[in-house]
Amino acid sequence: MASGKWLRPRHVFIRNLAYLVLYPYARLRYRIRIEKCRDKKPRQYLILLNHQTPFDQFFVGMSFKQPVYYLATEDIFSNGWISSLIRWLVAPIPIKKQTMDIGAIKKCLQVVGEGGTIAIAPEGNRTYSGRTEYMNPSIAGLARRMKLPILLYRIEGGYGVEPRWSDCLRKGRMETHIARVIEPEEYAEMSDSELFEAIREGIHVDEACPTGEFFHKKRAEYLERAIYICPKCGLAKHVSRDEQLACTVCGNVVTYGTDKTLSATAADFPFRYVADWYNWQKDYINSYDPLANTDKPIFTDIATLSEVIPNEKKVELCRDCSVSLYGDRVVINEGEETERVFDFEASAAFTVLGRNKLNIYMGKQIFQLHGDKRFNALKYVHIYNRTKNIRRGDSDGKFLGL
Repeated sequence: MASGKWLRPRHVFIRNLAYLVLYPYARLRYRIRIEKCRDKKPRQYLILLNHQTPFDQFFVGMSFKQPVYYLATEDIFSNGWISSLIRWLVAPIPIKKQTMDIGAIKKCLQVVGEGGTIAIAPEGNRTYSGRTEYMNPSIAGLARRMKLPILLYRIEGGYGVEPRWSDCLRKGRMETHIARVIEPEEYAEMSDSELFEAIREGIHVDEACPTGEFFHKKRAEYLERAIYICPKCGLAKHVSRDEQLACTVCGNVVTYGTDKTLSATAADFPFRYVADWYNWQKDYINSYDPLANTDKPIFTDIATLSEVIPNEKKVELCRDCSVSLYGDRVVINEGEETERVFDFEASAAFTVLGRNKLNIYMGKQIFQLHGDKRFNALKYVHIYNRTKNIRRGDSDGKFLGL
């Protein structure tokens, strides 16, 4: 921006125009009840929210009279003119996912200094399980640096309506709540651990429980984006269709109900909700030794490889290339004699974007794998982080990247 200022007068006009269009759209499409902030005069906040749907930022924006500035990953800034338009319209704050981005922190402080309200999802990821997932405790220190009232914003029902692993929007109900506002005078008396616990408690949502019914005939489709371990077979591919998910090894079929519960053809199937299966899956990986599996692939996929040029574009490097996941690396065969190796030791991070895109951070370069609709990017992140934990001497570490 020419003048160096982040906040622009047009952002107020765009926010008001967007509200007129998006509020009725959200009510109709998501059947959502949005709680409004009742301040008579808009004031600055640091808004912290749980992350359930790709529309969450719009729900937040509809709750406040002032423009809200959101953190967004580099993927949104690498789509040419579309990215330029987004920057001009709403000026999101770019952040490198799963990395310590000092530049993003400086931009947040600039927005605060100019009088802006910021929204951050401390999870950094949409939930795959329906439960609010891991949050880095450093969010407490960052929140303290902002010196703003901390508004804890909770979204409920989003996992039932639009799970991260699905392309289908179910017919069900959602709502948002302003759970709590922690004033600067209040958190000045808290330790960082106490503040973090207050944040975690304020935005925690667990939808692995009865919360109503969510209707769609294809409600289990693409659940294999989240599930890659069978309780009977171990590491195994799955295939979904309509309301069912099947293991390709043992053939066990799991049905995803309108109430989010699971039932299976196998009498000893142990999971009631996806969250139960997802958490067991993480426990399985945390007791697994990937470094004992470096001679042959653990999984193979077909995907398109691109390089992400932040703030510019994506450059396609190889379409429909063969991808092999080993315990210590990812190998991509771009042709008969062309092989590209992403060694875990040399990688800064592996992370999932959207429903099933995988970003690999290698030095200053960012590579992206985008498979078909059944591509599971999650397993790469889990195996990568398990290997990193073992190599740094933290074999009991539980955090697997999201």
